Amino acid sequence: MARAVEVIRAVMAVLVVVVVLLALLWVFQRRLIYLPDTAEVPPAASVLPGARDLTLTTADGLRLGAWYLPGGGRDVTVLVAGGNAGNRADRAPLAAALAREGFSVLLMDYRGYGGNPGSPTEKGLLLDALAARESIHGRVVYFGESLGAAVVTALSLTRPPDALLLRSPFTSLADAGRHAYPFLPVRQLLRDRFPLADQLASVRVPTTIVYGAADSIVPPAQSREVATSAGGPVTVVEVPGADHNDQALLDGHRLIAAVTALSP
Repeated sequence: MARAVEVIRAVMAVLVVVVVLLALLWVFQRRLIYLPDTAEVPPAASVLPGARDLTLTTADGLRLGAWYLPGGGRDVTVLVAGGNAGNRADRAPLAAALAREGFSVLLMDYRGYGGNPGSPTEKGLLLDALAARESIHGRVVYFGESLGAAVVTALSLTRPPDALLLRSPFTSLADAGRHAYPFLPVRQLLRDRFPLADQLASVRVPTTIVYGAADSIVPPAQSREVATSAGGPVTVVEVPGADHNDQALLDGHRLIAAVTALSP
């Protein structure tokens, strides 16, 4: 009998630890999802000659910093929504490469990123992207990087672009999280969902999917599945040997060529 009581106590102790850990994950999960560089960024022109600083105002009243780089030769603006880490300064090489092809570029930063106020959430990031879209006049290509691919796909449901480029997209945040944390009940714990593939089925604009064949963060199979879900014409560009954050997927020639080919 005493032995049985000890076993029960041990099992209960383990259950308590598990419950506490799951509760902590529920409370602090956004710190695992969003990895912002919160530092103030320098003036746009000091990083990108010819660029200027913008202030975007969201529907819930936040004032967010952004950079705008005018192009030449194309009446098209590329709206760049970054991934879950860093800030707009990290996307400066991408903006410069696109500008050399004649595009104007808007580098937005989400709430909580790059010195911006607020804390990131799924709903908040969509409001941030909408504020960026409202500042653009004329033709526009949405460029979404990883998590940003889910943001611009959601934006496309209400404010369709002329074309859409999704770089390293996951099918949903739950699927990406299950890949990163296979030992956790990710789908049950998640507060932010980002159902990219489901939403893309309702987007009819020309879409290009670019992904690295050696991506260790978003499995290439997920990006290929995203492509099959597209509601409009879709082009797939696989970059051989490229991992998620390799230079080839930051501002490489195949990535820039994919934007150029997609340009309306």
